Amino acid sequence: QVQLVESGGGLVQAGGSLRLSCAASGSIFSINVMGWYRQAPGKQRELVAAIISGGDTNYADSVKGRCTISRDNAKNTVYLQMNSLKPEDTAVYYCNVKGTPGTRYGFFDSWGQGTQVTVAS
Repeated sequence: QVQLVESGGGLVQAGGSLRLSCAASGSIFSINVMGWYRQAPGKQRELVAAIISGGDTNYADSVKGRCTISRDNAKNTVYLQMNSLKPEDTAVYYCNVKGTPGTRYGFFDSWGQGTQVTVAS
């Protein structure tokens, strides 16, 4: 089992910044992809940003230039630095981690519990 613990959400004024963190623990052999998704009320969950083991990144068009995803492989932790936040960024943000479990058999795809980000106008 792989557990994810998220932190860093909160209430911020438009134009402000937040940094989200997500630490993975448990039976992990390797991590392939770490990412952040978000879900606003009445909307589908969408990818915000992802980073693969080699360091390549992918961002949603809506956050390009405002958000930076990074990872600390030694700590199995992924970060999302969000700047110039807008009210439309308000959502629950979920961490997602995919990789190989400690048994080296199969694949895991784990989700965090979600952290609320609210951007006030």
